[in-house]
Amino acid sequence: MVAPLRVGIAGLGTVGAEVVRLIEEQSRTLSERSGRGVRVVAVTARSKAKKRSVDLNGVDWAKSPLDLAENPNVDCFVELMGGSGEPALSAIEAALKAGKSVVTANKALIAKHGVRLAKTAEKHGGAFNYEAAVGAAIPVIKTLREGLAGTGVNRVYGILNGTCNYILTRMEQEGLSFAECLKDAQRLGYAEANPSFDVDGHDTAQKLAILASLAFGTKVAQSAVYVEGISSIAPEDLRAAEELGYRVKLLGVAVRTAKGIEQRVHPTMVPKSSSIAQVMGVTNAVTIDGDGIPPITLVGPGAGGAATASAVVADIADVARGIRAKPFGRPVERLRETTKAPMERHEGGYYIRLMARDLAGTAATIAKRLAEQKISLESIVQRHPEGVDLNGAAKKAAPVPVILITYATSEDAVYRALEKVQRDKVISGRPQVIRIEKN
Repeated sequence: MVAPLRVGIAGLGTVGAEVVRLIEEQSRTLSERSGRGVRVVAVTARSKAKKRSVDLNGVDWAKSPLDLAENPNVDCFVELMGGSGEPALSAIEAALKAGKSVVTANKALIAKHGVRLAKTAEKHGGAFNYEAAVGAAIPVIKTLREGLAGTGVNRVYGILNGTCNYILTRMEQEGLSFAECLKDAQRLGYAEANPSFDVDGHDTAQKLAILASLAFGTKVAQSAVYVEGISSIAPEDLRAAEELGYRVKLLGVAVRTAKGIEQRVHPTMVPKSSSIAQVMGVTNAVTIDGDGIPPITLVGPGAGGAATASAVVADIADVARGIRAKPFGRPVERLRETTKAPMERHEGGYYIRLMARDLAGTAATIAKRLAEQKISLESIVQRHPEGVDLNGAAKKAAPVPVILITYATSEDAVYRALEKVQRDKVISGRPQVIRIEKN
């Protein structure tokens, strides 16, 4: 009879405790599916005295993550501490160098040191699994690495941050401002006290860098991702999107272009008819466009203790089965370097909201500047304020909102045209620009 897989867990927060519970609860099912038992034999965490919802009687307590990683009685080291550096990095490396398999949910560490860790895993023969790092319970890592191994991927994009999706959903449905929705998200625990990592797009960028590596065979490089957050989005943009048949989402997009791999995170208008546009609240989704197949969209809970623990336990089951997939789907030596694609070379449609001064010749001036950059317009929406007040007197001319939707053009052309429009002094304030992602 095959001996059980002996698991050591570093980190006993919400996810770590849930992993312990799941392994205990699903013991028989795991054994049947894996061909051997799975048993937690050792753990470590910052506080041993803290009360936890799981029974750790009979489980060894290691002094440190490094001690746990080097424990000869541990076959599989599970890292759930988080952080892009120590102590997670040294502990994972020690476990891999000892020939152990490693399971982690640590997107920050993989985005920064993933290639280095994958190389160590390949050299010493252990598995390095990280399904929970992107999309939690959504099996997007396995889909790209294994399920679509025979398919050329052209584009992968998705909603990878539940906090941002929740805020944009509330803004759209209730007409609230970004600040109001953020405050509510913090009250409900969807956003941190310091929410910048989420709302400025950096969480999504880390996840996108990992997906791009799997999809296109590039080295993971968060520095190659263009990042823009959602704080500039206003309720009027969401109302305009609704009228024009779009919805605004914070997307992470990695796409193969003639100029290389473009990786970008930014607010994006997507057609309301698309699968990704239907994903509301804290839910995550990833769409994969591949050669010869219709787009595949995976939707599910992208965060939370239970969802993340589910993916961690699935990775542990793969270790128990003896599966040793290349961490990024290819040998590390075959991964290509990638550089940041300049956004000015990005091509696509654009939503532009201007506050045009109500003066003769304004529309002609805007049209002229767009034509100079060879920008064609798909639609123009102009909203005139009421021109007369209650006493019958003409109101003082106020700026008029003008919304433009362009056909495919370059980002450089859009900003050159808008710079000239601003110089012409026919608009007030800064134009709002949102990229459009077609199906």
